[in-house]
Amino acid sequence: VESDHKGGLNVMEQELLASIEVAGVLSPLFFITVHVIRPFMFLPVMIICMTGGIWFGAVEGTIYSVIGTVLSSMVFYLMIQLMPNSLQRLQQIKAKFFGRYVNMNVMQITLLRFLPFMHFHLLSLCLIDLSKDFKSYIRLSLISSVPFVFVYTLIGHYMVALSPMFIAIFMGILMVLLYVLRSREQQIKWQDFFQTSP
Repeated sequence: VESDHKGGLNVMEQELLASIEVAGVLSPLFFITVHVIRPFMFLPVMIICMTGGIWFGAVEGTIYSVIGTVLSSMVFYLMIQLMPNSLQRLQQIKAKFFGRYVNMNVMQITLLRFLPFMHFHLLSLCLIDLSKDFKSYIRLSLISSVPFVFVYTLIGHYMVALSPMFIAIFMGILMVLLYVLRSREQQIKWQDFFQTSP
């Protein structure tokens, strides 16, 4: 079964699987570490989750990926607090991507996690804006990560049986849900509304 799964992967994904295999009994720790350093490796988070499903199975792969994504979110939070210039640049990117006055709710962020082209930590920044403190940020990160981690891990586990049509239908349903559950209220700061001349 493993060879059938590996046959459908590209070179980078096969190398990742081979690295996990070499890690042996330490493979869960190695896999979680890959999640944490993933942004520096320019690997999509969904690929890591799918790899977890292929190698560890649906249950263990989900557990390890949830731990990895939450740890990655923790590292992002701590790093962004130490780099205010980077935070400001990310806020500008977020404003251009989502709109300056659009409020993202947790359900919307959770659904956006499913989209392959969405930047994981750009959504983490949205969670920071919703959070009162570090503890609430971690809680929201966990809530928003579990659904997409489970689905992509499951896809990885059964990826040979899935057809492109199924994936296209899934993405279509997701886009409809995003539209229905979008935030309908916008908040504008008093000083932004009544701008003074420089």
